[in-house]
Amino acid sequence: MLQTEYEFTLPMGYVDAEGTLHREGVMRLATAADEILPFKDPRVQGNQAYLIVILLSRVITRLGSVSQINPKVIEGLYAADLAFLQEFYNRINRNGKASIEAFCPKCEHSFEMEMSAAGGS
Repeated sequence: MLQTEYEFTLPMGYVDAEGTLHREGVMRLATAADEILPFKDPRVQGNQAYLIVILLSRVITRLGSVSQINPKVIEGLYAADLAFLQEFYNRINRNGKASIEAFCPKCEHSFEMEMSAAGGS
């Protein structure tokens, strides 16, 4: 069965207007429309760097108890969280998994490490 949703933990977390910290979330795999339609958005046409904001607002399905993920929420993320989500997006959409291959330099044992764990606690 194809996995289409992946959990993540933000390194810093999104702080909403009430001061609540949200770190746990879910991102779904992107569709062709998710990748194409943002180019019609005037904010993206005016500034290509805004593409990731629109793209993430389309594919993040849950972020803590935030009721609706929209571009304003993504704009409110700390830079470290935005960078984490960009890498997470690329990883799950390029190879269909949220883990990376790692190895122990001491014993040279290789293993897979879940990216969601990178957010820490």
